[in-house]
Amino acid sequence: MALFKRKTRAEAAQPVVAGPARRPICLALQGGGAHGAFQWGVLDRLLEADVLDIRAVTASSAGAMNGAALVSGLATGGTDGARAALDRLWRETNQSGGKNVFGDSSIWSNALTPGWLKDSAFWRAGETLALSMSPYEFNPFNLNPLKRVLDASIDFEAVRNSEVKLFVAATAVRHARSRVFRSGEITDQVLLASACLPHLFQAVEIEGEPYWDGGYLANPPLWPLFYEDTPNDVLLVTLNAFERADTPKAAGDIVDRLNEVVFNAPLVAELRAVAFVQELIEQGRLTSSAQDRYRNVLMHAIEADSWLGDLSLGSKFNTEWSFLNDLKARGRAAADDWLSHCLAEVGVQSSVDLQARFG
Repeated sequence: MALFKRKTRAEAAQPVVAGPARRPICLALQGGGAHGAFQWGVLDRLLEADVLDIRAVTASSAGAMNGAALVSGLATGGTDGARAALDRLWRETNQSGGKNVFGDSSIWSNALTPGWLKDSAFWRAGETLALSMSPYEFNPFNLNPLKRVLDASIDFEAVRNSEVKLFVAATAVRHARSRVFRSGEITDQVLLASACLPHLFQAVEIEGEPYWDGGYLANPPLWPLFYEDTPNDVLLVTLNAFERADTPKAAGDIVDRLNEVVFNAPLVAELRAVAFVQELIEQGRLTSSAQDRYRNVLMHAIEADSWLGDLSLGSKFNTEWSFLNDLKARGRAAADDWLSHCLAEVGVQSSVDLQARFG
């Protein structure tokens, strides 16, 4: 199961022709805690193949961390530098506080917890109690090991001066709106804000405004790509499952699924808008003046559904090295599948059918 239906060659509006060796593209990277190591694997394989010319990255939360490491590495060492920067990011993540990097206190971790205990009423009561506490109470000094990870693995000056555009979303707490930070504004504080889960970390203040995780309102933000001088092709790499085969019934499964729905909602809204504009363009229903304002965005996707569907919400806090490498391997396999089946569509047509879901 998946959010998108892949277009087949028989459905192509025009024949697929050979394109340039490296095809211009934008990346859209969703957030998802330690599951961001899946994106690490995807990016590592795409960089290894060296068939894409990445011109822009838009991202939230863990996706923003990957995006910043990618742009930093490309700026300082090309594709090899980008692969090394991503490797360094996740090694530092593993070595800096283990599960605490993404905000876990042991009550949420299932790495060493028997399933029978995790599903018990006692365990769920403990989770409820933990969630009732404010990070301003249990972490008054606002310690955040993620800051050390970012400073050790990302050259922010290189990001700010890179020709590859980076857009990072954070949620403005007081104004309840999404703010997208552009390349020249990217700092460690911006990335901390984009990954700030409010029940685990104190809000990150930037220019007098407190910010929470960007995924609440944009996960990731697609709209910046529509109004900038960027390639028409967008490759979306998700981390949250859009579809599940079964209805959750256990308390923990309900919470897990609710979180997936909440963090996917803003992306679904944007994809619906993209599908609507695609339909207007294909049917020739836009006026000449409107045609100048709307772009025919070509969407592609590497979805997490079939690759991460067996993992729980709790595993998003697990930064054990063996687990991160397992996620990386899954990501590389997913990228291999996409390269085999969808690369030829880049620059020609969308390889996923948004209208089948949203039209």
